[in-house]
Amino acid sequence: MNNRFFQIRRSIALVSLAAAVVIGGALAWMISSSAHTVLGAGSPVTLRIAGNAPTGPVNFNEGFASVVEPLLPVVNISTSKVVKNQRGENPFFNDPFFRQFFGNPFGDRDQQQQQPKEQREHSLGSGVIVNPDGYILTNNHVVEGATDVQVTLGDKRTLKAKVVGTDPRTDIAVLKIPASGLSTVTLGDSAKAKVGDVVLAIGDPFGIGETVTMGIVSAKGRRDLRLEGPEGYEDFIQTDASINPGNSGGALVNTRGELIGINTAIISNGGGGNQGIGFAVPVNMARTVMEQILKTGKVSRGYLGVMIQEVTADLGKAFNLPSAEGALVGDVTPDSPGAKAGLQKGDVITTLNGQKISDSFDLRLRISQTAPGTVVKLDVYRNGQKQQMTATLGEFPEKTQTAENSQPGEAPALEGVQVENLNSDMAQQLNLPTGTRGVVITRVEPNSTAAETGLERGDVIQEVNRKPVNNVEQFRAAVRGAANQPLLLLVNRGGNTQYVVISPK
Repeated sequence: MNNRFFQIRRSIALVSLAAAVVIGGALAWMISSSAHTVLGAGSPVTLRIAGNAPTGPVNFNEGFASVVEPLLPVVNISTSKVVKNQRGENPFFNDPFFRQFFGNPFGDRDQQQQQPKEQREHSLGSGVIVNPDGYILTNNHVVEGATDVQVTLGDKRTLKAKVVGTDPRTDIAVLKIPASGLSTVTLGDSAKAKVGDVVLAIGDPFGIGETVTMGIVSAKGRRDLRLEGPEGYEDFIQTDASINPGNSGGALVNTRGELIGINTAIISNGGGGNQGIGFAVPVNMARTVMEQILKTGKVSRGYLGVMIQEVTADLGKAFNLPSAEGALVGDVTPDSPGAKAGLQKGDVITTLNGQKISDSFDLRLRISQTAPGTVVKLDVYRNGQKQQMTATLGEFPEKTQTAENSQPGEAPALEGVQVENLNSDMAQQLNLPTGTRGVVITRVEPNSTAAETGLERGDVIQEVNRKPVNNVEQFRAAVRGAANQPLLLLVNRGGNTQYVVISPK
């Protein structure tokens, strides 16, 4: 394995500290489609949805001009906001990407430090017009924090845009410009996209103007990029169509000209350019978010109230599961829909409404896309036995800290770990609920297998092989009783519990 550093670039909107001029226009009507009306708080909003009529094969010998021509030029979005410079220095000019394209107008470091503490930051992105009356779909990070948003159309009009609503968890935003009679794009069905399908990415990279690149769908269902942290919802389409800074919010279309994704991120080695790995929010997810924003002004998500984690091969064996699939319940929030349904720590949810749950990311995403108040049926494995449960989803509380999906590591033993009895003072310092029992880890040797497993100082071990341990004596007895068998530990960290498997050498 080489040492080259790669990173996900969330902000692929092009940013500069000098004003930029953009040109562009609206996306055109494409193919036979049906109209779908969203009844919002104001006037109804009509979206162009692809129909089910079969389409003829694409003649690759003739290229994609017939598909691209109605889609060009793209919509360009220009935003600005006031930013504070740390110690009068602009951090963007320390990035070689920005130096390469904009130089260093402030000269050396001493000159940079003489600049004002606040400056106006300009950025460029792309967008997709989805309604003739000026509704535009783009990325949240294109407009996040902006005090001024401008959209430039094909007839050279530059109009001030209003941010109708945003959803940082999916990186989707809806804008509105004061215009009518605009051409729009047809929304396709991203669920029908297949790995290997030819796709076109359309946007305004580096602010040079509308650009089309071609590639294929490289993968689907990329769900663990953490672009928005553990609270984000991800199901990205991956493509090798060239996506660069400034493409944010642009269109990913199939060869029929249907919108199947909103370009949102790239993997970069630090230089900011395309590496052949880009990501787009599936249009089905974007459409669901957009329709909620247009209807109610916010996004409401289903809430089960359980902390879930990945089912590894070792956890699958420890819980006597037929396969390493599903979502393992590490904790259940009191009085939550999951608690009322009877879910418990150690349950493994394998299906939702009859459809298989592949992993914890799958369950989390599907619950989030289900409306609050919906009754769902769950297949659950408990102590190796399958049973069915019914839960009525609540509404996700935005202020509630969500659990991170975790993948506990594997380690051969608990060597290098020191534990003490947990008392009330320790519990308070560790932000644990009153009445929490177990043993607290006071030291983990940095080079020990326990450290490699992920155990840390301050973790509280509450169970060993599904049996509660309330003090050091019980803990040691449980470990000795396991002999050379794997240890299944229930670990409480800051009030959140998860399972960890430690396998013997």
